[in-house]
Amino acid sequence: MATVNSQYAPLHPIVGDRLIAGDGTSAQDWQAWQGLDSLTRLDISTHFPTHRRVCIFAPHPDDEILGCGGLLQALVAQGNQVLIVSVTQGEKSHPNSPLYPTDKLAKIRALESQLALETLGSSLDLPNVSMISLNFPDGEIFGRQADFFDKLTSLIQPDDILITPFAYDGHPDHEGTGQVVQRFAHEFKSRLNLTCYQVLIWAWHWAKPGDSRILWHKAWRFDLSELQAQRKSYAMRCFSSQIYADPTTGTAPILSDTTLTRLSQPFEVYLHD
Repeated sequence: MATVNSQYAPLHPIVGDRLIAGDGTSAQDWQAWQGLDSLTRLDISTHFPTHRRVCIFAPHPDDEILGCGGLLQALVAQGNQVLIVSVTQGEKSHPNSPLYPTDKLAKIRALESQLALETLGSSLDLPNVSMISLNFPDGEIFGRQADFFDKLTSLIQPDDILITPFAYDGHPDHEGTGQVVQRFAHEFKSRLNLTCYQVLIWAWHWAKPGDSRILWHKAWRFDLSELQAQRKSYAMRCFSSQIYADPTTGTAPILSDTTLTRLSQPFEVYLHD
């Protein structure tokens, strides 16, 4: 990802000033911010009763791990059924790449996602996890919100708990996903008894500690155990297409070491009213 001086960069038509540019805010800066310690802790047994299915929406195959790799382990260990919904196949992350043409990359990313789940222990210890793909075109979620909303009407069940990227996460596909899922949860909250959580993923990059663009008073912190954090870190390393440079185009990794370090912190943060 090319470095951009966001101070002088024009506003993006979708994400505005929430730009994913340069190295972003470091993990060390986030860890030094006392505000993170003051966040209310998310209690699994209280907020995610075992009788309720949890649907994790991933704009691309990897976001379920990058955002929720720790919580996912805790949910299934507790006995919740978990459905991972890949909204796209992530097939356009390497445009014009001879190494990663779109049809090949779609298959690669699905395999990487499965391997990452197995690294978390899903093949043996996490039997309650299922995965589906909605097959929306990568990069087009924001413009396909009506179709996406309609898909949810046949997918979501009463009492589901929905987890989606932050509705203002800084990536158009993340924001499109977050806004649709959040709106669906709001409109059908009473009829279907739905609950919605938004997880921070790319927001850790563009935001600063205490950033007013994030409603910290609605933020809940989930602390990972040492084993959960270790497994999540290993699982993120399964996305080879995203963590290594493309030698055929010279494109830098989508997920840099700085990004992986930032997402390997021993906590995850979710926004919930």
